[in-house]
Formats: sequence, C-alpha cells, structure tokens
Amino acid sequence: MSRSHRCRATVAAVVLAPLAMTFLAPAALADPTDPAPADPASSGGPDPAATELGPGPVDDSDAIRSACRTFGSALDLAATNYEDFAYATAGNGDSVNYDNPEVLQSNQPGRTALRVAAHAAMDAAGTPGLPNDIGDPMRSWSLHATKLVLIMGLHGGGDSLNSAATALNADAHDTQMACATHGAH
Repeated sequence: MSRSHRCRATVAAVVLAPLAMTFLAPAALADPTDPAPADPASSGGPDPAATELGPGPVDDSDAIRSACRTFGSALDLAATNYEDFAYATAGNGDSVNYDNPEVLQSNQPGRTALRVAAHAAMDAAGTPGLPNDIGDPMRSWSLHATKLVLIMGLHGGGDSLNSAATALNADAHDTQMACATHGAH
C-alpha cells in the first residue's frame, strides 16, 4: 500500500471509527440472557468476518519474495535507463554540460525511469508482512532516487550527482543483502 493510501486509510479510520461505534454499540448492550450466536467454525462454514475483511495474513516469506522481486525490477529499470546519462556526464568533475546532445537525450529517460523505480521501491517497502530490515533500505533507496531525479532536473553538478548515486548504490546493496539474508534474491 502506498504512503498516500495508508494516509487516506488512517484518515478514514479516524473519521469512521466514531460512526462504527455508534452503530455497533447497541449490539454490545444486548441482553446477556439471549443465546449466543452460532459459532461459524462449529457449523463448518466460513468465518463471515474473515470473508468480509479480505484474505488472511500474508505468509512472510511470500511478502519478502514479492517485495524483493519488485525491488530488483525497479533496480534494473533505474540502472538501464540511468546508465546512458551517467556515461554522458562522467569524467568532467563537477562540471556537467547539459547542452551536450548525449546529456540532453539521456536526462529525460533517466529521470523518468528513476521516478518509476522510486515509486515501485516505495510500494515494495510497504508490502504487508515485510520485515523492517528489508523495507527500510528500500524506502531509503526510493528517497535517494527521488533526490537524484531532482538533481538531474535542476541540472546539478557532477559532485551532487555522484554523491546521490553513491547513496543510491549503498541502499541497493543494503536491500539486496537483507533480501539474501531472508532467502530472497
């Protein structure tokens, strides 16, 4: 679930909780001498609460594999599309000639791929059941990718680009090691 969806869900919970209490309160005040409702488990039928609320808990290993696979795809997309920009801007120290046709042609696709990859990484980090030691470096990678997009868009210098790329690589390494520690590739 993306951050904006979590925020909306939190706001919805805060707004809807008092309404739910208003409608559910009479059930809590029911006559204690009334017979208890039938236990769905004893009747052999599905638990209505489970079917209404969605599927049960996600297996942590499935969450880890899914998140790590998504993050790996995001890395591939970012690396493939940022590579041309990195080569076009390399070797000139802090000076980057954004008028150079190679830099111009590779800047937009590189930024677009980084934006898409940052979004995918943040979604992967929000996978339910994902341990924090995997999700945290994914989130950090996403933020550093966003920083790199901004530096590229604002025509930042080579030192800023290299610093952001170095942080991005460190986050990628940390995420990949955490995934491997948990048995995912």
